Amino acid sequence: ALRLLELVRFPHSIRRLDNYPHELSGGMRQRVLIAMAVSCRPRLLIADEPTTALDASVQAEVIGLLDDLRHEGGLAMLFITHNLSLVSSIADRVSIMYGGEVVEDGAVEDVFERPLHPYTQALLRSIPRVDADIPLQPIAGHAISGVSTDPGCPFSPRCGSAMQTCVEARPPWRVVHGSGARCWRIVEDGACRAD
Repeated sequence: ALRLLELVRFPHSIRRLDNYPHELSGGMRQRVLIAMAVSCRPRLLIADEPTTALDASVQAEVIGLLDDLRHEGGLAMLFITHNLSLVSSIADRVSIMYGGEVVEDGAVEDVFERPLHPYTQALLRSIPRVDADIPLQPIAGHAISGVSTDPGCPFSPRCGSAMQTCVEARPPWRVVHGSGARCWRIVEDGACRAD
């Protein structure tokens, strides 16, 4: 236990071995969970919202720790989060999900610089930016709860570019320059058709 706590850079680990969870800060508890997760030397670590409820400085420490573990231990990580800024700093690939299905997938740089799916485009427009005087653009409509069972694209009720086809049938997976997305409007050059 002490070796694992030292691996995750737990502060004063020898003195904390007998502490109860309620005696630890949120960041400390997160480090204990990471230590438990890597204790069996997994090849894949699934991190589901690993920084939720942590302040910005502790979040940065935890992300740095996970990134170090990934590089030093040859550990692959599946990182599940709503924080796109975090994704851009730690991930190599990103899959964007809506309505219980992947609507876009590709290298982080490609998806963030040239998003193919209207949902990805809307997500990126809704992120606050301190480096530009651009007003926030919230995504119209209401998010669906759970997995979409409608025959069409799950995002079509909220999409400003939706056509009748989008409502009637699931779009096929289309690959453009190594990235893929499910959208009827994607054409070969990676742009969306405008009607």
